[in-house]
Amino acid sequence: MDAESDVALDILITNVVCVFRTRCHLNLRKIALEGANVIYKRDVGKVLMKLRKPRITATIWSSGKVICTGATSEEEAKFGARRLARSLQKLGFQVIFTDFKVVNVLAVCNMPFEIRLPEFTKSNRPHASYEPELHPAVCYRIKSLRATLQIFSTGSITVTGPNVKTVATAVEQIYPFVFESRKVIL
Repeated sequence: MDAESDVALDILITNVVCVFRTRCHLNLRKIALEGANVIYKRDVGKVLMKLRKPRITATIWSSGKVICTGATSEEEAKFGARRLARSLQKLGFQVIFTDFKVVNVLAVCNMPFEIRLPEFTKSNRPHASYEPELHPAVCYRIKSLRATLQIFSTGSITVTGPNVKTVATAVEQIYPFVFESRKVIL
């Protein structure tokens, strides 16, 4: 078994965060009174709206900015954002769906082996930081991809990046380094 052999790793996307604008001012009180599945946070100045299909939670501000979290793919995030814009239109607002952007993707990947974290950190020092008293994982940053990986000794890797393609590239880049520091079972 070597690092170059083709190993199929399952990357499970757990959360996609996206943002869009409505290009109109939103009356939060009206959304809270007439909308379905809403929570009005008046002290913070926002409304939380939940959709059941796709399972998305949206944070809505009166300026017209909306942040959607909870989708499991970029397509699902866009579909959920458009459904949310449509529900705001049905409440009587002149919503124009613009400036849609996926801002963050969270994914989990399990390696088929365990990892020796102190050895991994020493060999990848400028990019990796490991403080076992504070957190049980190594924090590995890839600046060129704007991705952050949390690498656990069990072989589980949590990846945060700006889009799905970046997350997949980050896992491909980290695999050879993690493979060198794997625990060998005798």
